[in-house]
Amino acid sequence: MRQKLKKEYKKEIKFSLKNSFLRAAMDKFAVAYRTGEAKTFFNTNKKELIAKIAEIKKFSISSLDSLYETFRKNAESKGVKVWFAKTAEEANKIISSLAEKRGYIKIIKSKSMTSEEIQLNTFLEKRGFTVIETDLGEWIIQLRKEGPSHMVMPAIHLSRYQVSDLFSLVTKESYDPEDINRLVRVARKELKQSFIDADMGITGANFLLADTGTLGLVTNEGNARLVSTLPKTHVVLAGIDKIVPGLKDALNILNILPKNATGQAITSYVTWISGRVPCIKNQDGKKDLHIVILDNGRMKLAKDPVFSQALNCIRCGACANVCPVYRMVGGHTMGHIYIGAIGLILTYFFHGEEIAEKLIGNCIGCGKCKEVCASGIDLPEIIKIIAQKLKDKRGVTATDKIVSAILTNRKLFHRVLKFAQYAQKPFTIKKGFVRHLPMLFTGSHNFKALPKIANDSFRDRWKNIKREIGKPRLKIAVFSGCLQDFVYPEQLEAFVEILHKENIEVDFPEDQTCCGLPLSLTGNKRAEKIIVKQNINAFDLKKYDYIVTLCASCASYMKNNYSKISALSEGGLSEKAGEFESKIITSGLFLDKYAKSLKEKKEKRGEKVTFHSPCHLSQMENALSSTKDLIKNSYKNFVTAAEENTCCGFGGTYSAKFPRISAQILEKKLDDFKKTGADVIVTECPGCILQLRGGVQKKKLKMKVKHLTELLYEEGNNEN
Repeated sequence: MRQKLKKEYKKEIKFSLKNSFLRAAMDKFAVAYRTGEAKTFFNTNKKELIAKIAEIKKFSISSLDSLYETFRKNAESKGVKVWFAKTAEEANKIISSLAEKRGYIKIIKSKSMTSEEIQLNTFLEKRGFTVIETDLGEWIIQLRKEGPSHMVMPAIHLSRYQVSDLFSLVTKESYDPEDINRLVRVARKELKQSFIDADMGITGANFLLADTGTLGLVTNEGNARLVSTLPKTHVVLAGIDKIVPGLKDALNILNILPKNATGQAITSYVTWISGRVPCIKNQDGKKDLHIVILDNGRMKLAKDPVFSQALNCIRCGACANVCPVYRMVGGHTMGHIYIGAIGLILTYFFHGEEIAEKLIGNCIGCGKCKEVCASGIDLPEIIKIIAQKLKDKRGVTATDKIVSAILTNRKLFHRVLKFAQYAQKPFTIKKGFVRHLPMLFTGSHNFKALPKIANDSFRDRWKNIKREIGKPRLKIAVFSGCLQDFVYPEQLEAFVEILHKENIEVDFPEDQTCCGLPLSLTGNKRAEKIIVKQNINAFDLKKYDYIVTLCASCASYMKNNYSKISALSEGGLSEKAGEFESKIITSGLFLDKYAKSLKEKKEKRGEKVTFHSPCHLSQMENALSSTKDLIKNSYKNFVTAAEENTCCGFGGTYSAKFPRISAQILEKKLDDFKKTGADVIVTECPGCILQLRGGVQKKKLKMKVKHLTELLYEEGNNEN
């Protein structure tokens, strides 16, 4: 069953990638969102705001039992009936019975992801109710019998031509797809009678205020106010995680919600409803108001020390807005009901392991979702843990055993690559690439040229490179990573030569191995622990001022994970792991801080240079700006690429697992670089170099791809 789902999922991906309008719409939105979000947060301390939201949500989630009782008591004191639904089925039955007892047939709804979660419409329609969505996007996808492709913009995947054809089918009239205003008027006309005729209105809620029993609605259309006002009965469906202590907390969340969701300073409508409002349709002149609070696993989730933070989500959808995979395939493929990074997580908890498993591997691991999350959820970490749980349940495969054996034994890894280096000779060309690929890499994998394994690894070369320096300014250890040790050793050599000129002594502890990130991303926890322990013990930390790596991904992973992993291991490594983490630094940060010669005034070179920011570089404080400053100091013709900070599509093993998506992300990236007219693309990650160089070679583009250290070393030698 699992393999069947994965096979079907690959077909869905292929179909989505062929949808040219979807791709264009996603691109347009990704660029517009990035610009809008930057503008709305201008002069705002976003980190401080996110920390405040995280604190509010952490307290609320840890106090759900008491906050629920307070909310229920205060809401019911104002004539509201509060229901608690343990499961999705209970919630559906409560809402259905409310309509049945009153003899209602026609129900209108405003947009609610919680109702999508429990499949409320389907449940009600099977029982003979007419249910009409009144949000424009939701109404459109309801007519098409689809689910939302974004939490905030449910019909973002559809073109005006598709909407025009749909409306023509519904109304039996023809419409000009270019006349957007008329299409909106058609929708209003069609929905108008539904508002008038409806017996019951169903809304969600963005906030439930415990201290007053008030509910808050945040919308960009006026339909939610009509849904809550016109019908005799108003039913609110909300997850218990929407409860916050009071108005001040809600307003703090509201300060970031529209900015993060759509790049708006403020949303169009904010509605607060406290108690039963006037309603002339009812005999007592008051609205019949019911609030159904849904658990559906949330209370159990709230008690989990790691997963509870998933309930901090304020449903802004920003994790999808910045996701490179979502940009390629849209929400129907990058999600089940909930989409984006949070969707991968919530699918696991709300809709089952089988559905989650086919989706969870489609995370490229770029970490952009964590950077943008309005409530500070460590989304990549939770996704990784879920992947581990799914892998643990399946058991260790033969492939896992082989990969673990190789990566946890550097000498074995070295021998395997030595064999591969000899085996590849008949297939390589002078430029350093494999001439034609083995059967494994044909077809959808054949979108980039692969580099050949170096004739001599860095560890082989080290004995001829190392140099003892009398009275060095600093003493550092190099962490090589896999690619720079065995594929791009010249990048490490260039770095070492720069440091020798700076009177900095360099050491290379040869017991070091892979950083562990590839194993982490695939959920191989056992092997990951072995590698972490091996690397920490490989370095005599008292000897070195820093441990420098030329790979942003290695740096980010080791600096942010080794202590956590060591705490779970035997042997009391935590303290040493903390010291190890504190010494990790990227090559760009280190050179910017200590390479005096690179700061000296000189005639700048004239080649046009642009920069690709590795996804993980932005997760290291000041690393991004330091790297760019070094480049700009050496090259007068530096040009910023529009997509400088977007993913290249490599993602370690991701490129092999999802080659079609990886290929499309790479193509988008290279097209952006071509627009700059740059001669050289500079980056600080060997994985990005493998991806970008492979694409440049395959497309025969007249651009060079270089690591920062290669660029700076060449610049220094040319000057001499």
